[in-house]
Amino acid sequence: MVIERLEGFPDNVAAFAFHGHVTKSDYDAILIPDFEDRLARHKKVRIYCEIPPDFQKFDPGAVWEDSKFGFGHFFDWERAALVTDVEWMAHVAKFSQFFGFLWPGEYRAFSNAGVDEARKWIAEPHE
Repeated sequence: MVIERLEGFPDNVAAFAFHGHVTKSDYDAILIPDFEDRLARHKKVRIYCEIPPDFQKFDPGAVWEDSKFGFGHFFDWERAALVTDVEWMAHVAKFSQFFGFLWPGEYRAFSNAGVDEARKWIAEPHE
């Protein structure tokens, strides 16, 4: 499985690790149903994404699906964490943090070395 569902998070956190070459069908089969299932039980959902060293790329269909998903659920999340050492993703994450006032929820990026801090942050109660 290229998108791995991660365990050990509160029920309102959709948590995933992205491995290898991620496709649209991975989103359709794993990420989207899991997020929407949680959204049926919670007013807002948190999303946690790890990009480990074995990640290779997103295919164009996955990028499009991610964009559609993000805009379709724009107001449905309250917190998002991205854990990555992939340079271009880290730059996008810093850009997103800088313009955080434009997003409806909180967004933070962490390096792979900060995985414990990221997991703690995504699970802590909203202030």
